[in-house]
Amino acid sequence: MAVTAVAGRGAPRRSSRSRKPFSWTDPSVYFVALLLIATMLAPVVYIILGGFRTNAEITTDPAGLPTDWQTQNYLDVLTGSTFWQQVANSTIVALATTAGVVTLGLMTSFIIARYRFWGRGAMYALFAAGLMFPLTVAITPLYILVKTLGLMNTLPGVILPQIGFGIPLTIIILVPFVRAIPDEIQEAASIDGCSRLGFFWRMVLPLAMPGVITVAILTFIQSWNGYLLPLFILNREETFTLPLGVQAFASEYSVDTAKVLAFTSLSMIPALVFFSLFQRRIVGGLTGAVKG
Repeated sequence: MAVTAVAGRGAPRRSSRSRKPFSWTDPSVYFVALLLIATMLAPVVYIILGGFRTNAEITTDPAGLPTDWQTQNYLDVLTGSTFWQQVANSTIVALATTAGVVTLGLMTSFIIARYRFWGRGAMYALFAAGLMFPLTVAITPLYILVKTLGLMNTLPGVILPQIGFGIPLTIIILVPFVRAIPDEIQEAASIDGCSRLGFFWRMVLPLAMPGVITVAILTFIQSWNGYLLPLFILNREETFTLPLGVQAFASEYSVDTAKVLAFTSLSMIPALVFFSLFQRRIVGGLTGAVKG
């Protein structure tokens, strides 16, 4: 009895209040999520609505809604040639950069993942280390190199460095996809007379398509929003991309705040729409890369 009493006395007491487990159906979770979403979307909504206001309304009530919706600000931007020229430049730069990064990155990933040679691990580590080398550190050597090659004020002067800096992330994402392809498929293709190049086009490319699409989307958006490199390379207005065009437009029309907001909102809409349409592809591709 004494032993029982001592054991019972020394046993820890359980709290009468049990902790409520975390649940996604809790209204507080949705409240916090909506609060975060509203915080992120508020600047975007403010810029878009600001384009429909007059300068007098923005000055007297900066946080107010448009009382008389002014579409002329957007029409002035859309009917001008400057905006569309910069859209064309950004599209050319983004598409060329994406094509170069995907092509070179997939080929390099195929070699690293499917071939066994001395220094393969060091090569992969070298590309992985490229992720820790930001563009801001290399901007001065890049400027000198581009100037030496005679590519200043040209779109290739922006495209080529962006391809170089986009390849490391591409390889990190695509190598697991290519490595996950079973060796039996390659052996069967070889028995059927398929060459290594044929195996790459007929087997590797279709099976790695989720990762390829993910890399293409990330590269396109990053190139579309690129600012620092075009700022150093492009000095003529006819070669400006949209991020540079926003800065130049804001400097030229600094007293016309409403028109600047209209130009800014139109400049960011393509990237927002593009990302919204393909966000599931990005999540699926990154999930496959982690599993691989």
